[in-house]
Order: sequence, then C-alpha cells, then structure tokens
Amino acid sequence: MNTLSSPHRPQDVVDIAQQRRPGFMPQIGLILGSGIGGLADQIEQPTFIDYQELPGFPQPKVQGHRGRLVLGILGGKPVACLQGRVHFYEGNVQNYLRQMVRSLQLMGCHALLVTNAAGSLKPDMPAGSLMMMTDHINFSLPNPLCGANDEAIGPRFIGMDQAYDSSLQQNMRQAAAKANILLHEGVYLGCLGPSFETPAEIRAFSRLGADAVGMSTIPEVILARHCGLKVAGVSLITNLAAGMGQELLTHEHTLQQAAKSSAKLQELVVEFLRISPL
Repeated sequence: MNTLSSPHRPQDVVDIAQQRRPGFMPQIGLILGSGIGGLADQIEQPTFIDYQELPGFPQPKVQGHRGRLVLGILGGKPVACLQGRVHFYEGNVQNYLRQMVRSLQLMGCHALLVTNAAGSLKPDMPAGSLMMMTDHINFSLPNPLCGANDEAIGPRFIGMDQAYDSSLQQNMRQAAAKANILLHEGVYLGCLGPSFETPAEIRAFSRLGADAVGMSTIPEVILARHCGLKVAGVSLITNLAAGMGQELLTHEHTLQQAAKSSAKLQELVVEFLRISPL
C-alpha cells in the first residue's frame, strides 16, 4: 500500500459501523495495547466488528492484539474501542494508522485514550505500576503525517505542546484517587522496535528525561492531535528496562505481566470514563 495515499476513506468505516449499530455515536475512542485487550470485555451492550470487515484496517499480526472494533458502553460513556493496534516495525502501516484514528474522529469521538505496555526507567516504578503519560519523546520514526496532507482533516503543521490534554490528566488523577490506585506520571519514549533497547540506550533515554519506553502509541497520538482529538494516555509497566533488572525481556514476558496487572488498569479506565465530562 502506498504510504502517501490510500484508496480507503474513514467514511467507509463509519458507514459500516452505522449499519451494524444504527444511531450509535461514541464520545471517546480507546486503543488497547499488548495484553490489555481484556478491557474490551468490560464494554456493555457490545457490537463487535472484525478489522477484516473494515476498509483500510489492518489484520494485527502481533500476539496480544485481537483485531476488532468494539462499540458499546463503558463507564457510562459510549465508546469505540480498537482492540489491537499495528506498529511501524510491522512494515508499511502508515495508512492503516491514519484510517484507524481518523475513523474514530469521524464516528463522533472528541477524545482518545491510548494504552500500552511499557518498560520502566525508574526503579521506584516496578512491574505492575500504572503511569499516566504527561508527554512523550518520539524515536518511533517515521512520523505518520509524512506525505500528502489533507487540509480537511488537519493542518500541515500541528503543534504538540499539548499532546496530552491537561483537563483529561486531572480527570485521570481524580479517578486514581477515587479507586485508591497509585498512579505514576511521566514521559513515555517510543522506539521503532521490534528489538528491545540496549542498556546503553536506556541510560541515554533516562538522561533525555524518559520515564518509560515502548514501541507504540506515539503515532496514534500525533494523528489524534492532527484531527482535533484530545488525548489521554496510560502505560502499564511490565518490567524494568534493559540493564535495570534481572529478567529476560521477551514479548511473552510482556504479555504475562500485562495480564497480571490489567485488572487495575481496567478499574482506572472505567472510573476515568465515569467521572469525565466528555
């Protein structure tokens, strides 16, 4: 697929969603990371649409990503949940990412909540911790906005000084307090992958100001801001980063640790949706 243009339109996805769930208009979109797909099971009155039914959507090939759109109610709010994402390391995915995020916006969403599994660069933020993303550092090149720009969707140049919305961050803090969940805050650094980082890279990233590291999320955040969506983000910490702990870093380990701690993340997200005036 050409990275500069796609034969598919976000409206094609919206039309199918309306056929399957007439009159449904989600307020917030969710993108679920590795091993976190169980959150979709909490959605009430669900309508499931496999990605293979949606024009321009990918078929996820990474374990831990189901590959379906779930429409329904979560935390009392109508949501559109992408249960599974694609990553730049999988190949030519730029158009897939554009179609996924822009479809959420066109369905009616005005905010996006992104989640991911990440490694911690802070000894006091071990596996099982939750970290609210307050900013990011983008090493996951290329930028998903490279190529031709559609002014009807967003401007050629978009500022990222408010990548993560301050009002949504405050709602997340309130949700954590209400649920009695310790919520760390920090900067997420996104790498291209699929190789894990070296200990030397982790030391360098720490000096740059990163608190957690992963291989996803930032492209969706950039696309969301480009089309006017507010963004909130939460990382589920699955391990200490390379050189900081004794465990062998593997994707299987990531999935296992995410499964152990996903209940806490699910509780936080549901409470966040419940109290947020979206």
